[in-house]
Amino acid sequence: MASAVDDGGLTAIFLEQRPMLRRLLVARLGTPEDAEDALQDMWLRIDQLAQRPVAQPAAFLYRVAANLATDMRISAGRRAARETAWLDDQPDAGAVPNAERTLAARSEWQAVQGVIADMPERMATALRMFRIEGQSQRAIAERLGITVSGVEKLLQRAYRQLHDGLDTCGADRADVNRLG
Repeated sequence: MASAVDDGGLTAIFLEQRPMLRRLLVARLGTPEDAEDALQDMWLRIDQLAQRPVAQPAAFLYRVAANLATDMRISAGRRAARETAWLDDQPDAGAVPNAERTLAARSEWQAVQGVIADMPERMATALRMFRIEGQSQRAIAERLGITVSGVEKLLQRAYRQLHDGLDTCGADRADVNRLG
């Protein structure tokens, strides 16, 4: 028949066995800090186990220590895998725009919008539908009521106008966009 060990008895056995439990935990977990964390968890669990009968308290404490070590290793492995996955999903430092590149990109986008605003309505519509909305030239031709060849010509003129307009703006904006 199992003899019940009260809270004071289990606590006393824990305190008596603590150095050996610590060595076991250091061997299983690898670091004294992790072993101390496990011992702290064990101390808190002893409080919850006051009313349970324990036949062999020392063996029970070693089993609790072994189970805690296993749980902590599994948790550490999962945490490492989660952190590695998170780091793998992060962009490289060069991929994140700095303030100067962000300002330059905004300025260039404003220049593009200005050139598009100066285009004839059909040309600007064809360019927006093709480049921004991703519609096919055939769909643009149907919407504008022109041939696919007509859409191609509109897009060519739009590209030429964009190129020329941005070259003109680029010469004016070269010194403005530089940060001192």
